[in-house]
Amino acid sequence: MTSEPQPTDAQAKLFQAIGIVPGKVRFDSEINRAFVKIQGKEYPLKYAPHNKGMRAWDALKLELGENGTKELRLTVYPQALHFPGRDKTHILGFSLVGFAPINDEDNSSDKDVFTAQDFEFKLCGLWQFIPVCRTPCISVFRNFNEETKTRIKPLDSARKVRFMKAQHLPLIWKDALVPPFRFNPKLQKKEQGKRYFVEIKARFIPSRDMFGFESLNGIPTEEIPPHFKPGKALKAEVLELKKQQKRALAGEATNVDEVGSEPPTVTDKPKPALKKKVVVQPPT
Repeated sequence: MTSEPQPTDAQAKLFQAIGIVPGKVRFDSEINRAFVKIQGKEYPLKYAPHNKGMRAWDALKLELGENGTKELRLTVYPQALHFPGRDKTHILGFSLVGFAPINDEDNSSDKDVFTAQDFEFKLCGLWQFIPVCRTPCISVFRNFNEETKTRIKPLDSARKVRFMKAQHLPLIWKDALVPPFRFNPKLQKKEQGKRYFVEIKARFIPSRDMFGFESLNGIPTEEIPPHFKPGKALKAEVLELKKQQKRALAGEATNVDEVGSEPPTVTDKPKPALKKKVVVQPPT
């Protein structure tokens, strides 16, 4: 496998995950959701949270109609949803950036964003293990800039955490040039292994809902681009808020149960009827 041309010094390193998937796309107008079927497996398809993504989403709905289906070639951002417990399987989905008919000339608006072969992805992020996945991942964070920092400043804590949430994309990379970082709770910070930022070309593997390494787009580096990441205090605040909401919901449920007659308690048991004492008079 040959490496891609190396970026020049003028090209800033950024977190990124984008690629091409071909498949049969359907739109369900009742729930206002779209899905793409790739090699017999169906994945949720959302709109990317920016103007280009919203324009592509509106164009897709016009292309498909209310409940239509069509074979399309999609430019997408991959998304992975992980669950607590290493034995639980993650769920993969995609955010739409652009689309074009399969086997036709690509004249969609995504042409200036990314061009690649089918199933080819550009992944740039931290190469590491996460606690809820057995397979090491490319962790893609939000790139930092002052404009975005100002924009999210007025958001509440929960929305800030959601905005800063990283995408952890499972990657099969045999004989990796650098080892994936694995946090060891028994070691001090200075004793932990090194974290590497990697830039690679990967191939999406639908049969495994993972990505497979193909080639390097840049030399792995310990210099990690500036990015958004929620601090411990912010995450603790959101966690406490969720606990309070659960307690409040539990309290409401208890109040509802209390409406109406209450079940009898031990002290509510009916008392036994008193027996009338019969006095037998002696014969006179």
